[in-house]
Amino acid sequence: MAFQVSPGVLVTEKDLTNVIPAASTSSGAIVMTAEKGPMDEITTISSEVELVDVFGKPNSSNFEEFFCAANFLGYGNNLKVVRPITGMVNACVSGTPILIKNTTDYLDNYSSEASFAATVGAYAAREAGTLGNSLKISVCTNSTAFGPHSNSGTLTNDSSAAIGDTTITMDDGSLFQVGDILEFGDASNVPSTDGAPSGFFYKITAISTHVLTIARFNPATGKTETGGLRHAIVDNAKVLRHWEYYFNFDGPPTSTEDVVAAGGSNDEMHIVVLDEDGGITGEAGQILETFAGVSQAGDAKDDSGNSNFYPDVIYRSSKFVYVMDHETTLANAGSAKKSQTFDNTQGDAFAVKTYSLASGTDDYAATNAEVATAYEKFNDIENVDVSLLLCGPSQTTADATGDTKATAVMDIATARKDCVAFISPARADVVGVSNAITQTQNVVAFADGLPSTSYAVIDSGYKYMYDRYNDVFRFVPLNGDIAGLCARTDNIADPFFSPAGFNRGQIRGAVKLAFNPNQTQRDELYKARINPVVAFPGQGTVLFGDKTAQAKPSAFDRINVRRLFITLEKAISTASKFQLFEFNDEFTRAQFRNLVEPFLRDVQGRRGITDFSVVCDDSNNTGDVIDRSEFRADIFIKPARSINFIQLNFIATRTGVAFSEVAGA
Repeated sequence: MAFQVSPGVLVTEKDLTNVIPAASTSSGAIVMTAEKGPMDEITTISSEVELVDVFGKPNSSNFEEFFCAANFLGYGNNLKVVRPITGMVNACVSGTPILIKNTTDYLDNYSSEASFAATVGAYAAREAGTLGNSLKISVCTNSTAFGPHSNSGTLTNDSSAAIGDTTITMDDGSLFQVGDILEFGDASNVPSTDGAPSGFFYKITAISTHVLTIARFNPATGKTETGGLRHAIVDNAKVLRHWEYYFNFDGPPTSTEDVVAAGGSNDEMHIVVLDEDGGITGEAGQILETFAGVSQAGDAKDDSGNSNFYPDVIYRSSKFVYVMDHETTLANAGSAKKSQTFDNTQGDAFAVKTYSLASGTDDYAATNAEVATAYEKFNDIENVDVSLLLCGPSQTTADATGDTKATAVMDIATARKDCVAFISPARADVVGVSNAITQTQNVVAFADGLPSTSYAVIDSGYKYMYDRYNDVFRFVPLNGDIAGLCARTDNIADPFFSPAGFNRGQIRGAVKLAFNPNQTQRDELYKARINPVVAFPGQGTVLFGDKTAQAKPSAFDRINVRRLFITLEKAISTASKFQLFEFNDEFTRAQFRNLVEPFLRDVQGRRGITDFSVVCDDSNNTGDVIDRSEFRADIFIKPARSINFIQLNFIATRTGVAFSEVAGA
């Protein structure tokens, strides 16, 4: 309290309005091999559309993992995905491909362009895998290469051609590249820059010495059309040449304002990234992205003050490529002195540099070690919020036996103690097994090989669903759905409600089940800590159990009780951090009780608990405890229990007998 020297009024404030914040309970997590996407880092996904955009469509190698993730997102909207490091490498221009795991890896290890000139060439695919082999980069650095360029001495047609012809003979075919756009004039005039007198454009599709094969080109669509020449070309007709992507830019590359202001010039580049063979978009030659007026100067800035240096711009904005090295003919590229004149010829005023990427490889056969390393990303309890940990298929592609993966996922949840792992049996246990008794035995044997823990949930198998990306039906593990039911329960009720049953346990998108256990088989499964998923005729496919994987009978062998305590523990422990470094006295202890008790009363009012007691006084904060700088609170909880068994007794009585006479019989 401030000391007052003379009389006056001192006003102070003390905040006693602290409340316990809500704890996240619906955040899912999975490790998933994929055709693209960052590797070895956590990416948060909110929808199936985003999942496809970031990690690509499912294929025959990763559909189980993909649909576990997609099915979860059908119930919730927060899924953390890690793509594991496998034998995949990034496509590159030349040399030996390398693995660039993610943007952090690029910045830390590969962004010093000069280091990789002999290794991978000027560009590399942003993401590992064969999709990068479809990428092509076209770079234009000067107005001559950009066009329209006319020179009667060098670009003149050398023979007549009739309407419909698809070949043109030139004085010098070496001045052209496949992809160039042409306009033809007459013997005395070249077309004007607005397309007159011809107004017709043609794209070079092939070059053989002096002979150019052409196709009609539509600037509005950027696509070629059939039909050949629209009008006859006379001998010695004049020609205008344009860069293939001339119509995608407002003007030629010149000098950026920042470089001109510093006394430099000729630093601009136009860069186009395209899908050369259609492997990414399904359409060969489709433009993926363009970068206009980026600079060769390492210290150049754009109008917003951000770096306009082309490797930096591409790093910030490209979804497809990284710059690994400068074109060798651009002698000053990368210089931090924007006051100089930059080389904009690329060795040839007419040449546009193109780079086709190759040698990217796929590897979906993740080993146990690779998967375990990826799941370790979710071990950081302080920085990574995870509530629902999806196993996907219980075995890795490279390991078709054992339950090592499932055990590893369960161990992470048990170690964190703030999330639940969701496990499905091995595919071979239920898919393609025609005998339900054998399926039951297989699934029980699978569960018997897993550890006992209340931080895991085991389901009974696989569902048959439609894969709209490949137009096939597939069997997919159910654990993505079961975790999704928990997320959906959080949204429509509370985490301490059971996710099972006809009200909250309806499984979406199930055409049929690989294993549909009857009552006798469900009894065997339930005794083995396995939650049956059952297809009831006319009533849907339903999660018909809410057990955890804990073998010892207790309140914690129920999903709703385990998730109740996770919710309480996360919320109260978060609020308790504000007691750190305060005095362990009755005032602080009273503050803590006043914080926790209203929260628990609220949970009680929402039917999560039936009763509670908070003990935080000198009975558990003894002198020894205080001297050790500790603070203790004992929170007693009576959890609400879900109904698993219903007994209905129907009693027939004789006429004239009062019901009171037979009540309790």
